[in-house]
Amino acid sequence: MDKRFNGKAIYQPKPAAAEYSKYICQFYYGCTCGFTYCCNRRWKWNAPKLKVHFKDECMSLEVFGKELKANLPELQKHGLMFCISTDPMLPETINSTYDAVGICVRNKVPVKILTKRADFASALLQYVYRDLYEGDFEKYVAIGFTLTGHDELEPHASTNAERIEAMRKLHEAGFKTWASIEPIINFESSLQMIKETRGCCNLYKIGLLSGKKYDRDDLLDFIADVNAKAHLKPMFKVYFKDSLLAQAGVSRSELSGNCVDRDYNMFND
Repeated sequence: MDKRFNGKAIYQPKPAAAEYSKYICQFYYGCTCGFTYCCNRRWKWNAPKLKVHFKDECMSLEVFGKELKANLPELQKHGLMFCISTDPMLPETINSTYDAVGICVRNKVPVKILTKRADFASALLQYVYRDLYEGDFEKYVAIGFTLTGHDELEPHASTNAERIEAMRKLHEAGFKTWASIEPIINFESSLQMIKETRGCCNLYKIGLLSGKKYDRDDLLDFIADVNAKAHLKPMFKVYFKDSLLAQAGVSRSELSGNCVDRDYNMFND
């Protein structure tokens, strides 16, 4: 897929978002989770709306299916993420997410979902797609949760404790699970989120609060603490975002063996 490709549903994001996925699916803009640190100022706290060139959900899925099949080898290799400018598991967005994920699974395209919701998990464990695909749904779908440890900054999202419990249930059911420890509000809370999810989280992606300057020594101590936990059983993988390493003055070549780069494919483990 050419970097200039800007399909109506599937696109290549800007560098910071590309650290989450090379390709992203976006049907909606807007999110009602209410997190105060959101960098999408234009869309935060607004009810999700379909992108303007979609007449309705049927059209968005039709366009999505065509784009996916036109770029199938590339998407099978790199996978697809849902999504950045909304939460894909909101009541307004979840049906489109499930329908699109079903298309991905049928075409063996790995999917990463990132959400601040937990209320979908019990229903997903009984979801008809899981029976239809005889294990492929779990094979090709990884579910991630944003975990900051600060419910007061995310007033309309599920609590961090609820998200952790949902992660645990999904992991036990055979799903790959991952966490976005971004933004780091403070190091103690972020380390606590890792401590509470060890054993039910395959991958942590860790990033800073946009525009905030952190103490370099504190960052170095944090990196060392995370690396120490990553090597204890049960072990896990870690991706430190570029901006974090830049502030810490650390190169990727200096990181420990459990640290991965942006091309790491969790579906290969």
